[in-house]
Amino acid sequence: MTEPDPLPVKLGPVSNGEFYPLPHSETVAEAIRRTRAAADENSRRLGISRRRFLTGATGAATMFFMLAACSKEEAASRGEKPGGTFDVDEDATLDRDAALEQLGGGEFIFDVQTHYVNQELDAAGGEWTELFPQASCPEGTTDGDPRACFTVDAYFREVFVRSDTTMAILSALPAVALGGLRPDDMVHAIDVATRVGCDDRVLMHGGAYPHHGPIEEALLAMTDVRERYEVSAWKIYTMTPTEAHFYFDDHDPSRPQIGQTFIDHVREIGPPIICTHKGISSIVGSTPELASPSDIGPAAARNEDISFVVYHSGYEPGGAGAGPYDPDDPDPQGVDRLIRSMQDNGLGPSSNVYAELGGTWWFVMRNPDDAAHVLGKLLTYVGPDRVLWGTDSIWFGTPQDQIQALRTFEISEELQERYGYPALTDELKADIFGLNAARLYDIEVPESTCEVSDADIEEIRANLPPAGTYGPTTWAEAARIIRAHQSGFEI
Repeated sequence: MTEPDPLPVKLGPVSNGEFYPLPHSETVAEAIRRTRAAADENSRRLGISRRRFLTGATGAATMFFMLAACSKEEAASRGEKPGGTFDVDEDATLDRDAALEQLGGGEFIFDVQTHYVNQELDAAGGEWTELFPQASCPEGTTDGDPRACFTVDAYFREVFVRSDTTMAILSALPAVALGGLRPDDMVHAIDVATRVGCDDRVLMHGGAYPHHGPIEEALLAMTDVRERYEVSAWKIYTMTPTEAHFYFDDHDPSRPQIGQTFIDHVREIGPPIICTHKGISSIVGSTPELASPSDIGPAAARNEDISFVVYHSGYEPGGAGAGPYDPDDPDPQGVDRLIRSMQDNGLGPSSNVYAELGGTWWFVMRNPDDAAHVLGKLLTYVGPDRVLWGTDSIWFGTPQDQIQALRTFEISEELQERYGYPALTDELKADIFGLNAARLYDIEVPESTCEVSDADIEEIRANLPPAGTYGPTTWAEAARIIRAHQSGFEI
């Protein structure tokens, strides 16, 4: 049986290794069915192959058009109007110029959550990527070695060639002993970027592990990293290993009381930016509270000179807390936990707390209602200048479809009026895509040296092998990786 051609918008099921893949909703499944039917018809009308249609801008426009239409019909079946939609018209499903105009843009795009795994393919080892299920990478990218899916070449192809990303930060991983992404690996990627003319386009995080072994040694290791490398922030997974999990505000006496000690050390050595995984709690198994952002508000209020970047914004796959925020809810879920933590500690919009969208936007963009509420709440309560663009790529493959989704997404006027959500203007989207992060990291927005037209770029991308995802696609495959996290393989 012939495998179906890859779709231009990758909606899974797939995981980044921290959660279980979710099945398609009926609405998404119907949008996929209509997209494939339209690809058959439109490719014939345009005189191109079905695959060429799906890998081009008209294919992406078709999928967003169908997803918007199916979501509208689903809302109508409940007697409602959709809370969000993709502003893509039917002309863009056939006209390449119209598709490029509606899906394209010249924004500065600064992706603050990206990953790769540096592998020597001619050497033994590579346990981290061997946990992922690929027998081979997406079509045409390797000779069957699954480790090649995650190399620096794959990273640059997916993030900088296939997508409109301008700058990126390489973010540390929890797999310390397996060498998931060490400082030298990040420097290697930065060196590659420099050699191909992308100077200062790739930045790096320092991995922080104060709960791995004696804290004195861990803090000395941070100081050593700070002295040897030009790190832009510190990345930490406070929930792994679970037996040594700690809270930033030290509120639980049964846990290591190292939160403030760690924050004080960051203040001492700089830079004063802490990026922390919060939400997506499958990685900690039966103790999802360990991934809650409830400690962010107290810690941020106590340490106003430290910026706390909340990776995933506290979002949980499955949609918990995806509706409007209720200040009287005794048990807030998802991103509402972050909002409640801020409010309980007197932190309003534009404080020292930032909400990062890596993984979160990939989840919610398949459901325009969820997307409207999650994005609307973060912009309203955390602040329009405190929402940062991240994609968690390379795990989800190229972030181009995520970029196109935000470019075309709109929050309905009804939700704006009812809940005070802002309109997603081009200016606000530009802030989310990169200008907010540029201000946080105190960088000058680089002027693009690329003189290739949008049409030429699209031609290059259309001739690459079809884009795919890199993470596990089944519950069993994801469970292997999650169990490895839970068993403490990283220490």
